[in-house]
Amino acid sequence: MIIKTKDNSNTLFSTKYNQHFHDLKTGAINESLMKHVIPALEFHKKKKKLKILDICFGLGYNTFSTINYVLENQLDKELQIFSPELDLELIDSLKNFEFPQEFEKISYIIKELIETKKYKDEKIEIELYIGDAREYIKGLKDIDIVYQDAFSSEVNSELWTVEYFTDIFSATNEETVVTTYSIASNVRLSLYEAGFEIYENNPTGKRKQTMAVKNKKDIDAKYIDMKLKQTRNKELKALYD
Repeated sequence: MIIKTKDNSNTLFSTKYNQHFHDLKTGAINESLMKHVIPALEFHKKKKKLKILDICFGLGYNTFSTINYVLENQLDKELQIFSPELDLELIDSLKNFEFPQEFEKISYIIKELIETKKYKDEKIEIELYIGDAREYIKGLKDIDIVYQDAFSSEVNSELWTVEYFTDIFSATNEETVVTTYSIASNVRLSLYEAGFEIYENNPTGKRKQTMAVKNKKDIDAKYIDMKLKQTRNKELKALYD
């Protein structure tokens, strides 16, 4: 059943994970833009060619919001987007999904991607992989941006563990940035133990979120000292397979 979110974009409810695909109070488009697209593109504002890993595709909002944002703001970017999705039935259902008016200009991209699982033009290339994200990421290299947007670690723990983030670390380059809505200490520790440095940003002034990079940087975000957190909280544990 289609559910309307606060910004009038539609989302769905996952009966498998017992969670909505998007925060209803934020809105599907706003959530994609605020939590992933804008922070990531600002981080890489000087880079013209970007390889993006969108975990997981779901309803496609992160991928489509990225493309739409780049086109609407006339950013000089070439995008190569990789996105795994386990649920083929979900992808097939998107042929009849009512995407927001904001995506009307890229409706031809959406249509082709859903039908063929790939899209390519002079500046945009998308690969939609149907299958296990854990296996898929092992074949990727030199990723610039990771949208870590799986269902929460409470219900989808296999996409939040140290082992998983270690594979993400291997698939990314030295200038990569990982964006995620999760601010859970055990998730941040899992990222940290996989090799990432942790930062906290708050783009809307209402809700904090996490950014992870490979090396400490002077960015517009608060550095989170995970070693200190471990010292202060002996019970804090990372997530493992």
